[in-house]
Amino acid sequence: MNRYRQAKWNEPLLFEMSVKGRVSHKFPEVDKDIRRVAESIESMIHPEMIRAQPPSLPEVSELQIVRHFTRLSQMNFSVSSGTYPLGSCTMKYNPVINDLAANTSGFSWLHPLQDVSTCQGALELMWELERWLAEITGMDAVTLQPAAGAQGEYTGVMVIREYHKCVTNECEQRNEMLIPDAAHGTNPASAAMAGYKVVVLPSSADGLVDLDALRAAAGPRTAGLMLTNPNTIGVFEKDIEEIAEIVHDAGGLLYYDGANLNAIMGITCPGDMGFDVVHMNLHKSFSTPHGGGGPGAGAVGVKKSLEEFLPKPRIVRKDDGSFDFEDNLPRSIGRVHGFYGNFGILVRAYSYIYSLGKQGIRAVAENAVLNANYVAHHVSRIPGFTLPYSKDAPRMHECVISAEELKEETGVTAMDVAKRLLDFGVHAPTVYFPLIVPEALMIEPTETESKQDLDLFISALNQISRESNETPEKVKGAPHMTAVSRLDEYRAAHPKTLTLSWRMFQKQNRDKVD
Repeated sequence: MNRYRQAKWNEPLLFEMSVKGRVSHKFPEVDKDIRRVAESIESMIHPEMIRAQPPSLPEVSELQIVRHFTRLSQMNFSVSSGTYPLGSCTMKYNPVINDLAANTSGFSWLHPLQDVSTCQGALELMWELERWLAEITGMDAVTLQPAAGAQGEYTGVMVIREYHKCVTNECEQRNEMLIPDAAHGTNPASAAMAGYKVVVLPSSADGLVDLDALRAAAGPRTAGLMLTNPNTIGVFEKDIEEIAEIVHDAGGLLYYDGANLNAIMGITCPGDMGFDVVHMNLHKSFSTPHGGGGPGAGAVGVKKSLEEFLPKPRIVRKDDGSFDFEDNLPRSIGRVHGFYGNFGILVRAYSYIYSLGKQGIRAVAENAVLNANYVAHHVSRIPGFTLPYSKDAPRMHECVISAEELKEETGVTAMDVAKRLLDFGVHAPTVYFPLIVPEALMIEPTETESKQDLDLFISALNQISRESNETPEKVKGAPHMTAVSRLDEYRAAHPKTLTLSWRMFQKQNRDKVD
């Protein structure tokens, strides 16, 4: 099991390697036509927008650049180097063909300000992608504008707010958003940003929505319920039709958090469960490399009664078959992002769906569920680990394991387990979430992991369980094989220790000298 070891390079910053006058590439002289176009564009730019001095960039050779980023990659962890079971994040492997599609010059060289007549292919791709996503989710209309999952949430909640303002005339009265206690943290944040009071619903003993609590909370002040299905525990909300009925009878709308869409796509859809609004993480379910804050795309789908409130502009197909943007939408919530979202992510999602087709999308969900249940079955039988809530219910795309018994018996925490996993070439699962599970390890293997890789992951947890009983200090001191040893989590996140730019790095060094 101890075959994994990260490289440890004493790698300086590119700025520290910089030597004045050193270059990595010399561009060829441009021809007269290109120079004339460049001069024409430059003449349209206001002088105040032009830098007086060129930006201060490092002056390094091509070889230095290649070695620098190769070494950094050897000190890093990615889904390309090992299992990445980060629960709720769906860190699946992203086929290279999707990147090739996004890098096609006809897509990658587009400018958002160019005339629509010159980018008909891009508009057609987005128009068609909207319809594919509508079919997958059971919605009637989709916008691709939101640039992230949380922004998709906010967009969906604002659509609900506008609906109550324009249709039910109860916007001021319906000022409460119902949210389960196991929900993703962005749910209450999005609702609060939209001006709603958050009403938290407790989970039942099975980790599902407590129907009695829902009935008690739903009423004339209810704007809607934000829910994901399967839920954060990884269990399908079997009472979803009754949940939808309770919310709708109270006059509210049902919002679907698409973080867990990977478990059901191609098998069932939120629209069939009674949801009115859906957001989708295209960077999760539809395969775009993500992490570290981006890139992302949080497409939002709605039922017909809510379509007029979607962000503008909308992509429309005209009678002659050409495509255009439609801005004349008086009831729209307006723009939520500059231009029309993260286009490169949309191309990747299109490529992913196109290459898989209807049967392939269903197979993705089936294999994701199979992998999660395989892990849940084996890990819950390892000493120290238990499967909380609905023990007999099948898990969907992910499973939440509790290390509470391990902590009580050995003092080894879920965080210690997560750090030790890094020594086996496995990225840590999400820890301490959902909050209703003590010492939680949230594991999402995705459909892209093979049985062999899952067996290595399970074997690593078995060894960590043994070590926790025999040499707990070894686990508590992990990781040992990574480029950087265990960080001080508090200091790493503290504003005074974060170094986000070369300028900050220089200032911090000056302050140390002073």
